[in-house]
Amino acid sequence: MHQSHLSDLDLAALLCSRVCHDVISPVGAITNGLELLEVEDDEAMRTMAMDLVRKSAKQASAKLKFCRIAFGAAGSAGAIIDMGEAGDVAKAFVGEEKIKLDWQVPRENRPKQQVKLLLNMMLIAMGSIPRGGVVKAEAIDGGFAVRASGEGAKIFEKTDQVLKGAAALEEIDARLIQPYYTKRLAEAAGMPLSLTLDGADVVVSAIADIAKPIAATG
Repeated sequence: MHQSHLSDLDLAALLCSRVCHDVISPVGAITNGLELLEVEDDEAMRTMAMDLVRKSAKQASAKLKFCRIAFGAAGSAGAIIDMGEAGDVAKAFVGEEKIKLDWQVPRENRPKQQVKLLLNMMLIAMGSIPRGGVVKAEAIDGGFAVRASGEGAKIFEKTDQVLKGAAALEEIDARLIQPYYTKRLAEAAGMPLSLTLDGADVVVSAIADIAKPIAATG
């Protein structure tokens, strides 16, 4: 089934909702920590509160930097982005707790559209291992591949439908807007997406369509 596009207004609104969802948790934790500092006299509790504020501020900063590249303009039209810098931002975003990121992409300048595509592919891969695991991002001949390895790795039906263009537009909400946006990025870049199972792993790949030149702007 052919899937028509969301309006620009709906796309912008749903992406904003997604960004707010990502950032609200650490920002709320900062608020809670500051409120505790205002009323708490116990030194041990104040130390705990300050640690919470520091940790949450670091998380909020990492999420905002990631979202700026993955969803935002990230520079003027036609801008290029260093893949090494993108990898550093991605590693800070993922952290070292539930999921580990293995970034195997050469440090080189790429059109921002391709960088945005890879970061969004990474998010889809992360979503396929809800119990945690390892996500490996790498450049391959003609494009990118992101492999998610972890207990219970699976392809979620709705995500798969969105990437295949089989989901009705009215089903696209703040939860599904990210794979929808990834599909739009891949189409614009001339790098069709595929979401497959390889043994127990989930693989998201985007390979350049030789019949369509890769766009340099986004």
